Amino acid sequence: MSPSSDALDAAPADASRGILPCQALDALIAAGAVTARGGIGADQVQPASIDLRLGARAWRVRASFLPRPGRAVMDRLPDVAMHQLDLGPGAVLERGCVYIAEVQEVLALPPDIEGRANPKSSTGRVDLFVRLLTDGQPAFDNIAAGYAGRLYLEIAPQTFSVLVRTGTRLNQLRLRRGVPRLLASTRVGVQLADAVVGFRARRHAGVIDMDVEGGLDPRDFWDRLEPRRGELLLDPGEFYILASKTELEIPISEAAEMTPIDPAVGEFRVHYAGFFDPGFGVEAAGGAGSRGVLEVRSRETPFLLEDGQTVAKLVFEPLTEPAARPYGHDGSHYQRQGLKLSKHFRAWD
Repeated sequence: MSPSSDALDAAPADASRGILPCQALDALIAAGAVTARGGIGADQVQPASIDLRLGARAWRVRASFLPRPGRAVMDRLPDVAMHQLDLGPGAVLERGCVYIAEVQEVLALPPDIEGRANPKSSTGRVDLFVRLLTDGQPAFDNIAAGYAGRLYLEIAPQTFSVLVRTGTRLNQLRLRRGVPRLLASTRVGVQLADAVVGFRARRHAGVIDMDVEGGLDPRDFWDRLEPRRGELLLDPGEFYILASKTELEIPISEAAEMTPIDPAVGEFRVHYAGFFDPGFGVEAAGGAGSRGVLEVRSRETPFLLEDGQTVAKLVFEPLTEPAARPYGHDGSHYQRQGLKLSKHFRAWD
């Protein structure tokens, strides 16, 4: 599925505006715009984003919050903190609880560079709700142009308790220059016609270590879903992994974000981890046949999905230049994916 489905603006994009690709992120790091004690690892820089790492401390809080303009996160924290956790040796974050954690990376952005954060794919696929906070910014996940300061994560496990530690990577940061013109959007339908159409999370499963790949038996955490007449009934409050009906393709000069559709067509949330990197699904990068994995939660009422029904929208934005290291250049975990659980689980045999 190319980005030509629903053109938003036929005018050519301004190359000076757009999401920064990996080579531009490398240059910003070298210039000191993104720093951390011990430096930034080369493997943290993705095709159009930077992986952020948990710091040494986290706090169990009684409520989510946003700092008021001009006020720091740490100024507000004592009002809601219940107890502090040391992430150095590792700590379990329990489902149904809310935590605020330090991030190792510190920003000193140029005045023309702003940012936006999203959970990593593996974070969203285990129903781990993660949002970025910055000092003086009364909005989650958005970083003002020229921001200089610390970063924090709000972490709220929804279905599974998780084990994290200093250095665990739960979300990623995109940086962009100016507000790029949206190139196109395309509607994303759901696949409900395969032999197995999805997975439903089990509520009282064990702990997931977020830093261990392939160590868990999926049958201890998930139930497989078989189709019935090309339909699937979503139960309120349950968490599902489904797949897009069609294959997705993100050109190496663009990036995309999965966004909600109008709630008037269905009260459910799709895709916590909204970033798609340049090169995802591109044949030359080894990605022919890649589908989008959908993290789905129904809200107040049961909802009956039908095969092919639109559940989300993919919005494309330009990069300032093509990514020098597109998604899949290093054999990325989710290239050429179909219906797939997070990397923490072994293949279902």
